[in-house]
Amino acid sequence: MMVFEGVTFAYEPGRPVLKDAGLTFGPGLTLLVGPNGCGKSTLLKLAAGVERPDSGRILVDGFDLWKREVEARRRLAYLPEFPDITPYATLADVLRLVCRLRGEPRRAGLEALERFGLAAESGRSVRELSSGQRKRALFAAAFVGRPGHVLLDEPLDSLDRQIADDVLRWLGERTAAGAAMVVVSHSLEPLAGLVTRAVTVHDGAASLHEEMPAGEAAKLRFLDTLARGQDGRTA
Repeated sequence: MMVFEGVTFAYEPGRPVLKDAGLTFGPGLTLLVGPNGCGKSTLLKLAAGVERPDSGRILVDGFDLWKREVEARRRLAYLPEFPDITPYATLADVLRLVCRLRGEPRRAGLEALERFGLAAESGRSVRELSSGQRKRALFAAAFVGRPGHVLLDEPLDSLDRQIADDVLRWLGERTAAGAAMVVVSHSLEPLAGLVTRAVTVHDGAASLHEEMPAGEAAKLRFLDTLARGQDGRTA
């Protein structure tokens, strides 16, 4: 379980992106929705430990993300919207590093590459890969060790239909296994059936929407309303 306790963050003084946020991300898929620029990706970066709160704290299974970093970060996997992997390392090198950090055997990295259709590319450097292949490489890294908290920013972008279907299947497997998935996505339709709860951010205030309508069509309408920056209860 991941908990935000009174988290405030700003890129510029006096203009907080997040103000005194109190959130709990439990098992299942939490979808972060809202208009561009509202703070969704920033909230995800805070959850991943990429950005540090100005005040408050973030707990990952009870470990403070900035005071017990080793224990907390071992439980996290983060896929940013724009993959940024060291360009001259090979895929095999990247996955070996991930295995070391997560205390997994090397074969776990090779199995993850195979799962995402990259086994034949393991000896190639990251800079030789397409953007879609780089994103699949990050999915492979996220899969190593099966971390309990998976944070994904626009995970379906730059993927062909077959790989996107594979990723959706993987998301379903991870949520069924009890993982806490937190996802930013403008693609609502493919994810609607998996969503457990939604979070919106407006003027720095984060709101948790735990009651989802029954039925996938009704849930999709509700999420679409939230994504447009409206109050889903009045839709």
